[in-house]
Amino acid sequence: MPTVAGRGRGRRTINEINMVPFIDVMLVLLIIFMVTAPLITPSLIELPSVGKAKKQPDQVVQVVIGKDETLELKLADRSAKLPLKDIVSEITRAQASQSAGGTAVVISADRNVKYESVVKVMDALQRAGVQRVGLSVQLAK
Repeated sequence: MPTVAGRGRGRRTINEINMVPFIDVMLVLLIIFMVTAPLITPSLIELPSVGKAKKQPDQVVQVVIGKDETLELKLADRSAKLPLKDIVSEITRAQASQSAGGTAVVISADRNVKYESVVKVMDALQRAGVQRVGLSVQLAK
């Protein structure tokens, strides 16, 4: 225990804490935070902008993913519920019959469908060499 020697009285203990060094440290930390806070920028994400296509597709093939994750292929003249491998073969056949890149594929999925189901369809189309794939969205009101 810290003690202070008095004149002829003997030793006595100090019952108080010196707060001045603590206040000095707190003021220095406050100044450091006040100076560095404006320098820290919040993380901003710059999203890419989307422009209009120069040429609209001649034919649009639509793949609809329902609430129960069933797949439906909608071509210009017909609509059919098919498994994924048959949908991919139909789309590649439709793109082969059209001129280069004339057929665009649009995936329309229900809002409650798992993201994984949409990615599986996109992956299967990419592996088959389908070039133009887009996602159908509803504009916010």
